[in-house]
Amino acid sequence: MSRNDDKTLPQTNREKIDHFLQQVAQTPRIKASGKQGRLIFAMDATASREPTWDQACHIQSQMFEETDRLGGLEIQLCYYRGFKEFNGGPWLDNGSALRRCMETVRCLGGMTQIQRLFDHTIAEARRSKVNALVFVCDAMEEDIEQLSASAGQLGLLGIPIFLFHEGKNPEAARAFDHFARLSGGACCPFDARSASQLRDLLSAVAVYAAGGQKALEGFSSSKGNEVRRLTDQLRKD
Repeated sequence: MSRNDDKTLPQTNREKIDHFLQQVAQTPRIKASGKQGRLIFAMDATASREPTWDQACHIQSQMFEETDRLGGLEIQLCYYRGFKEFNGGPWLDNGSALRRCMETVRCLGGMTQIQRLFDHTIAEARRSKVNALVFVCDAMEEDIEQLSASAGQLGLLGIPIFLFHEGKNPEAARAFDHFARLSGGACCPFDARSASQLRDLLSAVAVYAAGGQKALEGFSSSKGNEVRRLTDQLRKD
């Protein structure tokens, strides 16, 4: 993202992105020695998400490109849609395979299934270490107390939620921020005009999960101000 792109972002959104990156910087990175990082990449695939799903198909491969030199990253695609349909795919270690999986999915109307996503992530972590949950969504239609308990459990398991939300629903935004904080992660808004910000932020989280602070410093040298602010915060820590 260029400096000009950064200037077009409203001040309130820049502040929220800065805060998000500071939270990422303060998140402890837990990784089993000698193993690839493992990240669950989850998306709401209900009808309202179709434009963002198409965007994500184009930008997700950068997460792999930026982590290959760090020893790689395994990503599992999860999504929910329609009437109680939840899917958790295989663990993938390249962007082409992930994109092929995403391109077969069509968004369908339905209610949110965030509880199933949290339960699935907890079950995966009990089988083998999961370093982070990245979740892209816009709505929350479930019991906030139950979801909060599960988000806290994810935190106890060392799985921060990095949550990217679209839309202007204040109740959903507050709930998402609450879940992220309980897990030890972070929450950041975005909209259809900020695809470049979403791309760089997703890549920053992937790089940090795979290689830690030094890897992120190298990544940030060619990226926009938001990622550089994250690196600056890490140096202070």
